[in-house]
Amino acid sequence: MAIAMVTVGVFLLARMSGYEAELAYAAGFIPARVAQPDLLAHAGLSFPTVPVWLTPLSSALLHGGWLHLGFNMLMLVFCGRQVEEVVGGRLMIPLYVGGAYAAAFGQWALGPQIAVPMIGASGAISAVIGAYALLFGNREVKAWGPFPASVVRMLWLGAGWTMLQFLIGIASSAGTLGLGTGNAEVAIGAHIGGFIAGLLLTRPLLKIRFGGRASRQ
Repeated sequence: MAIAMVTVGVFLLARMSGYEAELAYAAGFIPARVAQPDLLAHAGLSFPTVPVWLTPLSSALLHGGWLHLGFNMLMLVFCGRQVEEVVGGRLMIPLYVGGAYAAAFGQWALGPQIAVPMIGASGAISAVIGAYALLFGNREVKAWGPFPASVVRMLWLGAGWTMLQFLIGIASSAGTLGLGTGNAEVAIGAHIGGFIAGLLLTRPLLKIRFGGRASRQ
């Protein structure tokens, strides 16, 4: 809830400022800036750009519209509260932050030359969904061929989450790759990166919270 409230607060401030498009470039994650940190030096922005190594976090606070924000926060609260009951509130922070950086890495890996900003919390939320899939992956899902029920649920959640983001991008005409660009493309690399991070971080976080008990569950 705290992460959601901060995100909504930043969205409202950005919306009221009238500089949403500029903020997307100044604080959004731009893969091309990894190799060219001064890419926007002569872009004529009204304020300094966020250091590129911090943009995976700042980009998660920006959204392309009410629909983009609302659905992301709905999924964060719904899945996040259940994951938080297991890993604890304190350890939700490294899960979310790790997801944000993994999402940025995933997007960079698919297109290191892309100069369009990626904004939105869906990459970080993908890590929460990945943790949710791992923790509750056996519920109401049957095995499919050689794949156990837990893997089937992970695949369904990952694919469903990405498809819903795609539909939101179409509906709002501002996908997760940019604001005001008319681009309905979804940052697939970010979703994959965040989801994988959630899967990889869940067990270590459980061990941190529960110690040796986590390995016996």
